[in-house]
Amino acid sequence: MRDHPNMQRARDEMAMPTSMESRKKAFLSSFTQDENKAIMRKVDRRFLIIIGMMYVLKNIDYTNAAAAKVLQVGRPSNILNELHMNTNQYNWVQSIYFIAYVGFEPLTNLFLKKMTPHIFQTRIVFTWGLVLACHAAIQNIPGYYTARFFLGAMEAGMLPGVLAQLCAWYRSDEMGKPIMWLFGFQNTSGIFGSLIAYGVSYMDGMRGLSAWRWLYLLEGIFTMLFSIVIFIWLPDYPKSPRSQSWLTPREQEYLEARLSENAPLTDDPSFNKQEAIASLRDIRNYVFMISQFLQNFAGYALQWQLPTVTTSLGYASLPRNQLLNIPPAAGAVLSIIFAGWFLKQAYIPRPAFILIIMTCALTFYILLASGVSNVAIYIACVLGNTFYSVYFVPFWAWRSSSLKGTTGTAFSLGIQNCIGQSAGVIAPQPFQAKYAHNGYKTPFAICAGALGLGFLTNCWAWYLTRNIEYDVMRVRRLRKLAEEEGRVFAGDDVKVYEERQFYTGALKKSEPGESV
Repeated sequence: MRDHPNMQRARDEMAMPTSMESRKKAFLSSFTQDENKAIMRKVDRRFLIIIGMMYVLKNIDYTNAAAAKVLQVGRPSNILNELHMNTNQYNWVQSIYFIAYVGFEPLTNLFLKKMTPHIFQTRIVFTWGLVLACHAAIQNIPGYYTARFFLGAMEAGMLPGVLAQLCAWYRSDEMGKPIMWLFGFQNTSGIFGSLIAYGVSYMDGMRGLSAWRWLYLLEGIFTMLFSIVIFIWLPDYPKSPRSQSWLTPREQEYLEARLSENAPLTDDPSFNKQEAIASLRDIRNYVFMISQFLQNFAGYALQWQLPTVTTSLGYASLPRNQLLNIPPAAGAVLSIIFAGWFLKQAYIPRPAFILIIMTCALTFYILLASGVSNVAIYIACVLGNTFYSVYFVPFWAWRSSSLKGTTGTAFSLGIQNCIGQSAGVIAPQPFQAKYAHNGYKTPFAICAGALGLGFLTNCWAWYLTRNIEYDVMRVRRLRKLAEEEGRVFAGDDVKVYEERQFYTGALKKSEPGESV
């Protein structure tokens, strides 16, 4: 197999220990830990809140179809009644969104470097807000399906674009932090979305518009306005001209020097054919795709059905039924914060953490499929959603360690997210009206089966990435030690193109004196 295009760069650096590599180590050693923290605080301020807001808006704007379904349920102004839809037809609202999303996702992400990230994301957010606002004018089923298709097409590329950009600013062992913010904010969407739906329910009939129309219109307008903030605030790459206004040249150099050999760099070409081909040949990409697909299938199914499940429990009358969706979101946010802290400590490999999370999630999906009491169903919904949400904090941090180069990173994430998000096409479909009589036990049993297969797939992915993952954990612990001593780690970094061999088969080698 032909070498990855950047592998030769790594070999050249190893062949010149007194030149490039030694200069890099000397440069990194010239920084104190206080300087490192000050620089990373600047980066955090530029990224954490804005990417979190982007993702919370995305989540509110595509899951609001589930909330709209139960607004004024049973009344003439309910969306099902106004558009003359039944429950099975409404399930296609979410499926059609994902059909467009996955169809446009892979190629969209290849424009990230060419357009620059801040323009790329501004276009996405503005156009999806525009399409969302147009939902308020829907008059029939074909119009609704068409609007959802264009919403999915406009949103395509946002998440893999953000993740690819973060790989140019954060190391793999640090990715838990921005991903924690990303998914922590995302899960507040359940809180804000429920509160918005609760408030909008009192606008039913105002200016002649039903509550569900106000929901789409107001959220779409706010999203379009937020795209202006993205254009102004979101950075591009460490050495981009846009970064010169808030970073010194020395800080810009440091941010790229501290990255591992596989990270995207500012000066990389907009497209590298060899990196794209290498990504298609890497079996790890396909295993991660399957893992994400199976996890998303179970998670999207629960999130889509959650408003219906909580409403059917009979604990709160309309419109207070929307408030029952808040505890699942709050539980998820708290768990995500814990996951970000736990990853930073490097106590165990990230795949091991994921398997623990999946075991807990599977337990609660089995409860949902068991036909237990209403109280147990609601608790299972809260905890099932919590473990689904927290899964992606270690997952995306783990995924970032084996990505290679600017094009390879963008292309791999685009393709993977395309397949992974395609679970959203079929996730609502098992929840047919014929299963409503027993609390949808059969669909939840299917979801539990998907999680079980996902557990096995993650075991496979861990085997394929075991050397890199151990190397990441090893370097993370060395970096923690250096941090405690007030210095910046400048030793041998993680090897991705020519992996260090820590295992014989699936068994860890015994190496006397090895420091981890």
